[in-house]
Amino acid sequence: MTETITDDPARRGERRDFATERAWIARRAEPLVIVAASLLAGCGLFSLLLLTLDKSPAQFFELLWRGGFGSWFSVQNMLSRTAPLLLAGLCVALPARLGLLIIGGEGAIALGGVAAAATGSALSSAPAPLVIAAMALAGMAAGGAWIGAIGALRHYRAVNETISGLLMAYIAIALMNHLVEGPLRDSASLNKPSTAPLPDADRIGAIPGTDVHWGLAVGIACCFLASVLIEKTSWGFAARISGGNLRAARIQGLPVGALIVAFCALAGAAAGLCGMIEVAAVHGAANASLASGYGYTGILVAFLARQNPLAIIPVAMLLGGVGAAGGLIQRRMELPDATILVLQGMVFIVVLFAETLYGRFHIFTPERWARKG
Repeated sequence: MTETITDDPARRGERRDFATERAWIARRAEPLVIVAASLLAGCGLFSLLLLTLDKSPAQFFELLWRGGFGSWFSVQNMLSRTAPLLLAGLCVALPARLGLLIIGGEGAIALGGVAAAATGSALSSAPAPLVIAAMALAGMAAGGAWIGAIGALRHYRAVNETISGLLMAYIAIALMNHLVEGPLRDSASLNKPSTAPLPDADRIGAIPGTDVHWGLAVGIACCFLASVLIEKTSWGFAARISGGNLRAARIQGLPVGALIVAFCALAGAAAGLCGMIEVAAVHGAANASLASGYGYTGILVAFLARQNPLAIIPVAMLLGGVGAAGGLIQRRMELPDATILVLQGMVFIVVLFAETLYGRFHIFTPERWARKG
């Protein structure tokens, strides 16, 4: 005779654990599925555009893969472009946890690079580790002060941070051009005004065995530190509460103003560090190349990553590969150099539209899977 056990506490616990795991998976599957669908939809729209130009979408995406990920040379190029995108993405993602949309990272990158170049020139006779550390601090201070000022305007004067950030980015780039072409210009830079070149000893070298500079490791480390700040500290918890409802956070006595200014300053410091790395590892001096669009691409990185610092890492690699393939696509398909920007713009539009889809699919509702068996 078979005995049926219908009320075994151990089995009830197993069913509850399994239900909890399914609910955990459902909660985290929603952003992955929607972001992946957004990428596919954006690429589909771009394919229609290629067809109207009598170009092959299959050839485009084959070249995209080959130029960004298809060989060791391509991978190294992709990783080199990933490094600034990591820090540019953090510049958007950190304030976003407080409900702020700041798109002025391009200006902070430019000022951070100029500050780092000026510091490196002033300390050229000092030991190399001290010069590099001072350059990093100068770049972070310049970027942090610039974006921190946007946060202060938002809190103390109720100025919309998106508008002020965009306008201040133009001011920062104009200020960079003035300094590079005027007070800080190296007289030997003729066709392309630049600051004095950094000595080789004061530049950031490549990771051993690769052509990828150490800025990649710095960017990844910053993403992990940002994740720890947001998920494991009381300030991060307060920021998440404030991002959910600023008014409720004020009623609970949370220091909303300090949080806004501090997180904006940290975001600007990340962008300023990006500018410093571009100067010390790529260009060797501050010039107009600092305004290369990384700050704007960082907006797409942060949105695709859902403002998650750890998710920024794979997303930045993906967009870094897309950027690395741009030259190959331009040569082989005879497309303009702005083609990659059009692709990114289409994906960004779809991602923004997809924000309306969250919470609409019952299959991703944790309560659906958390029922006790």
